[in-house]
Amino acid sequence: MIVADDGSRDRTAACAEDAGATVLRLPRRGKGQALSAAERAAAPGALLLVDADVAGDLRTLCDDSSQTGLRVARFARREGGGFGIAKRTARALIRLRAGLETAEPLSGQRALDARTRAAVFPLAPGFGAETRMTIDAARAGIPVREVDVDLTHRATGRDLRGFVHRSRQLTHLLVACGPMRVNYRGLRVPLVGWVTAVHEPVVAAIGLADDLWSGPERGVRAHLRAGRTTGVLKLVGIPLYALVRTRSVSGALLVGLSANALNQLDTRPGRALKAYIAFAIPLRAPLAAAVLIAPYDLREMWMLGDSGSNALGALLGWSSVDRLTGRKSRWLTIGLLAGLTALGERNSLGRVIERTPVLRRVDEWGRS
Repeated sequence: MIVADDGSRDRTAACAEDAGATVLRLPRRGKGQALSAAERAAAPGALLLVDADVAGDLRTLCDDSSQTGLRVARFARREGGGFGIAKRTARALIRLRAGLETAEPLSGQRALDARTRAAVFPLAPGFGAETRMTIDAARAGIPVREVDVDLTHRATGRDLRGFVHRSRQLTHLLVACGPMRVNYRGLRVPLVGWVTAVHEPVVAAIGLADDLWSGPERGVRAHLRAGRTTGVLKLVGIPLYALVRTRSVSGALLVGLSANALNQLDTRPGRALKAYIAFAIPLRAPLAAAVLIAPYDLREMWMLGDSGSNALGALLGWSSVDRLTGRKSRWLTIGLLAGLTALGERNSLGRVIERTPVLRRVDEWGRS
């Protein structure tokens, strides 16, 4: 038995260790990431996932070894809860994304065979883990079956704490059912950079195409050699859009190079957002989207992706066009950005940051 202790403040971890369980003491990263960490620590084969606040007999869920796929516990008795908004939303998302009707889309009591385990892990972060798990299993052609089980659990009530919990749950559900990517640590993270479309819809849309359909190519040279890639779409589309909007070659270069520079920085949690905020303040670029995303990006619960990093970089470019009215200052900035791009092609900007002590310390601020 493996207990994923997601930063609890009670005696859960100590009691589990006293009972002989293997306990993973984790920083508070949310349910999905805690389960993914436990899955990586588990031996190969089938898994049984159980919430810590559940009491009852789970043998009905896992006794029949002939049953394959994903088996989900359906509570025989309803206990507490709110008005059912989160549950109805989860059902609708599963129906929309996978064409499957479910009764208990949020149940955390699940039995997975080895094939299902390989198809659904790593899980979506937070409280969207179960809903996205069901979607991924169904879309992989794995049978999903709900089983009536006599269980009780500590349900949240219709008080302030309960409604705050369910509002977080609802947000996690919506984000988890959108586009996702596996990050540098092997965690599956939702791409939320599309929210920057509030400020810059065209560049965000171009970046989203790269998020959804990009290939293995990395860097300007690799994309140019490959020819028709989403990276080439960005390299051509963003400056062309900026040229139409600014009617200036220097303006097009400023916007295109700024978008590419911030995109090159988006290789670790919070890195691109810190750079954006640092330059956005003196340039008076919009801050709302960056400030909203930053805490979740730093905790590896959300990710900017190409959509967000390119759009935020373009915002810095637009602000630079407005502020740098002198020919000399504008072309000097273009030269610096072109130099950064060339440096990133030869030796990634991330490596430069990690090898420079001051930059490395700033880069690590805020990460859990």
